[in-house]
Amino acid sequence: MSDKEQKQKQINIELDEKMADGTYSNLAIINHSVSEFVVDFISMMPGAPKAKVKSRIVLTPQHAKKFLKALGENVSRFEKAHGTIKDYEQPPIPINFGPSGEA
Repeated sequence: MSDKEQKQKQINIELDEKMADGTYSNLAIINHSVSEFVVDFISMMPGAPKAKVKSRIVLTPQHAKKFLKALGENVSRFEKAHGTIKDYEQPPIPINFGPSGEA
């Protein structure tokens, strides 16, 4: 691919200051329908009886699969550079998400 073709396929991605700060999440809940995956990112504090969804991302099944692959590749690279990520077992958290929704 020539430099000209490569430049034509580039996408400029804009990141404003508020979004650049990011949002902390220590829990993700994933639901899906036939046409979409819904990922809710939640921040839970120890001992707190409530937690709020901080961000919701809706993906097509194709994009969910691409995201899974990209995340797996990045975890693999991270572990090669920094060692194995330990997966600590924790008891299941009883979650009440209100009435179940339909997509």
